[in-house]
Amino acid sequence: MKLATYLSDDGPRLAGVNSSGALVDLNRTDRALPSSMRDFLAQPGEMHAAAQQAIDRGKALATTTEIRLLAPVPDAQKILCVGLNYADHAREVGIQPGDEPVIFNKLPTTLRGDGESIVLPGASDQVDYEAELVVVVGQGGKHLTREQAFDAVAGYTCGHDVSARDWQKGKPGRQWLLGKSFDSFAPCGPYLVTADEIPNPDQLDIIFRLNGSVMQSSNTRRLIFPIDYLVSYLSNVMTLLPGDLIFTGTPPGVGMARPEPVFLQAGDLAEVSIESIGTLRNPVAAENPS
Repeated sequence: MKLATYLSDDGPRLAGVNSSGALVDLNRTDRALPSSMRDFLAQPGEMHAAAQQAIDRGKALATTTEIRLLAPVPDAQKILCVGLNYADHAREVGIQPGDEPVIFNKLPTTLRGDGESIVLPGASDQVDYEAELVVVVGQGGKHLTREQAFDAVAGYTCGHDVSARDWQKGKPGRQWLLGKSFDSFAPCGPYLVTADEIPNPDQLDIIFRLNGSVMQSSNTRRLIFPIDYLVSYLSNVMTLLPGDLIFTGTPPGVGMARPEPVFLQAGDLAEVSIESIGTLRNPVAAENPS
């Protein structure tokens, strides 16, 4: 099942993607279904069957080109990110991976949907790209074992961990939070694909294209810390809640590590493609200070 959040006249609403690729508003088809993604993810698995029935029999809203998609979970409470989770990426930036994952976070105002702009802040001239598989938490929980981890996962989406390297690397104390948290620095989407559709998320091709040129190409089997480990690890620190997002790390090929660094420029088109999920596309624009 593919799910999305679209912007209606009444605000963000939950939709499903039918067999024709059109969006169906689930709550308007079946009033027993929630109207928001986060509320839906908090429901038990039995609700998924009702959602699929609504998708199959509901009236399509319009063609997807006429609808503005938001991030699948536009109001996620936590955006957790894993650094250096591909060994070849760690090597290209000259860092030896440790025995435990590097965890940081982004702030909720970074979230954007498919088609929305990545805005280059005037305060940075080294804005880099990072394609990532994003885990979307479902029921969540605390102190989950690795055996329990996948039961806590609702699905997956494409993510782009945009990074201001001059803040992340060059500021006093290395400002990871600030360098990762400029507005628009966490596009996600276009859809959330439910976990039952992706039985092995640790075997997915992942590609990043900049203006049509492939800059990153790898597979999630190269993750140092796989998804079940990450979910368990994080849940032993904090309670994972429905709709929380876990960016699982980026493969090699990032702009800052190239012999001639490549950073995002206004007018660029950034695309993250992940097998079985789809392609997240975002234009890049310069900041327009108010």
